[in-house]
Amino acid sequence: MKKKALFLDRDGVINVAAPAGEYITSRVGSRERFVLLPAIIPLIRFARSAGYLIIVVTNQRAVSLGKMTQADLDDIHEYMHELLKAEDADVDAVYACVHGLDDQCECRKPKPGMLIQAAEDLGIDLSESVMVGDHATDMEAGRAAGCKLCLLIK
Repeated sequence: MKKKALFLDRDGVINVAAPAGEYITSRVGSRERFVLLPAIIPLIRFARSAGYLIIVVTNQRAVSLGKMTQADLDDIHEYMHELLKAEDADVDAVYACVHGLDDQCECRKPKPGMLIQAAEDLGIDLSESVMVGDHATDMEAGRAAGCKLCLLIK
């Protein structure tokens, strides 16, 4: 039997988004800027209790721009896991597109590549899954992947 997933964008959904043009990295003084949004904790707990896998799908072009390294990104995601585990609300997997706007990848939202890859990797039924994001590109990716429901939050 295939699983269902709650796909979550990261910045603006799980954590407070950095101001435009700035990036949250693992560099000194920046890691502390990764602040969980309070509403995400009960959402993750509820979805998990309903049998959903919790998957983060996030565009992180700061790597391609040289604003952070892959190691920085991995570190901030480890920090995210630490914060969420402390709240009994961890995620099952993180998929990050590190490509730039002009790259011809299939993973950068609004393309559905990260969701499709997660479905293949984890045995997820996309038609029973939900995408939650704070931008139209998140909704486009969820619809293109065939998610049952796409929720735009502000």
